[in-house]
Amino acid sequence: MPKPRVTPGPLVLDTHVWIWVMEGVRSELSTATIAVIEEAGGRSELAVSVLSVWEVAMLEAKRRITLSRSIDEWVNAALTAPGTRLVELTPEIALESTRLPAEPHGDPADRIIVATTRVLGGTLITCDDRILEYSARGHVRTRNCRSRS
Repeated sequence: MPKPRVTPGPLVLDTHVWIWVMEGVRSELSTATIAVIEEAGGRSELAVSVLSVWEVAMLEAKRRITLSRSIDEWVNAALTAPGTRLVELTPEIALESTRLPAEPHGDPADRIIVATTRVLGGTLITCDDRILEYSARGHVRTRNCRSRS
């Protein structure tokens, strides 16, 4: 298998990607994306926004997702996975989320995740079409989680 491309800065996992990785749902992710995530984890460069913790908890509370273990155990395991760090909501990220250029995603959680990625100078791994379109306009670096390269 070819060596994955190294991306600048940390890889920020969008909430759905974080869930798929932690639940072992590899069918939703390309082989190349899995390799990039594993390589970033080996460098301790995987990042998850605190808003993703909230999103997972809300999805579970509303019974829109079923996790492999209790939400408390799942979050603990997901945040202690090798190479993964939690990114807190800082004043800089909060302000950035209100000043995103052009017409960003309207969802506040997605705005925070995009702002987190921008502040960290990282790359957001996502399958969210609206975020990918925003990225195509040059406002945030992304990788489509289904991309083959």
